Amino acid sequence: MASLAEQVQGERMARIVLSMIAEPDDLTTGYVLGRHGGVATLSLVQSDHDVTGLGRADVLLWREHLRARIAPDLMERVAEVEQHGFGTLIPADREWPAGLDELGDRAPYVLWTQGASSFLATALSDRVTITGARASTHYGEHVTNDLATGLADEERVVIAGGAYGIDNAAHRGVLAAGGQTIAVLATGLDRRYPAAHTELLDRIGDTGLLVSELPPDTTPTRDRFIARNRLMAALSGGVVIPEAGVRSGSIAAVRTAHHLGRGIGAVPGPVTSAASSGPNELIKQGIASVITQAGDVIALLDGAEPTGKNLTRSAAGHEFGGYHSAPGGSGRSI
Repeated sequence: MASLAEQVQGERMARIVLSMIAEPDDLTTGYVLGRHGGVATLSLVQSDHDVTGLGRADVLLWREHLRARIAPDLMERVAEVEQHGFGTLIPADREWPAGLDELGDRAPYVLWTQGASSFLATALSDRVTITGARASTHYGEHVTNDLATGLADEERVVIAGGAYGIDNAAHRGVLAAGGQTIAVLATGLDRRYPAAHTELLDRIGDTGLLVSELPPDTTPTRDRFIARNRLMAALSGGVVIPEAGVRSGSIAAVRTAHHLGRGIGAVPGPVTSAASSGPNELIKQGIASVITQAGDVIALLDGAEPTGKNLTRSAAGHEFGGYHSAPGGSGRSI
């Protein structure tokens, strides 16, 4: 039987196959892919050859994990997902967002898109991520709506995750103002999650852009939600947190933004509100700029200068306080 590398037709298909057998943000897959390309990576998965730069035990574990997900009908499934009609982007494409390359080994293997993928080809400072608590308060939603409306008026693209709470308020604020928004999903693009946001996500797919690194038919998991946040940070010139608990999953976007030298903003809130504890702490520790209006976000975007340093294998696991940071980071804790 022909190997996967022999069956795929080019780099795009190879990366699609990888997205179906490897979880997002898999450092070993990213390491091999970044140095050998998609077709050669598939060949290395099914061979017994050493991989330069990786220990043999790590390679054996990596192969065991990925080979277990190579079903006999895998190539038939590849043909099926390609017929969903979604677009795909790989690093060789003109609209591939250059900011994703700064993720290094943590970059996505492929992006699936529905809608205006041209949004991804604009300058990094044209895009901002607004995300935060799902269990948001009226205060947080009101401020988020005002920020989103102001950013839409300034023709900045607002990125969020399509979730309840702050993400929902960000998307709806932009759409109500006739602006441009991107929803980065932790599912396949054919899945609407949460189901209550089906109409919202359909509208974004029609007038804005839906993006996922996961192939069609993929369901959400906690790890996939966490992995998704790194894309939200890398795709934008800054991350703004209107509300979030100190242990909120949305802080993962702040962590990546910190690594990449992106702007970080937070909306101050009542000290009695658990939903404002994350932003208040980010501000107190000097990690985030104070955001009270859309003009503050514009200043954050226009003033942020990416560091150009990649998130390498060695950078992925270092901590600052309760969060992770790359070597050489500020060392400030939250």
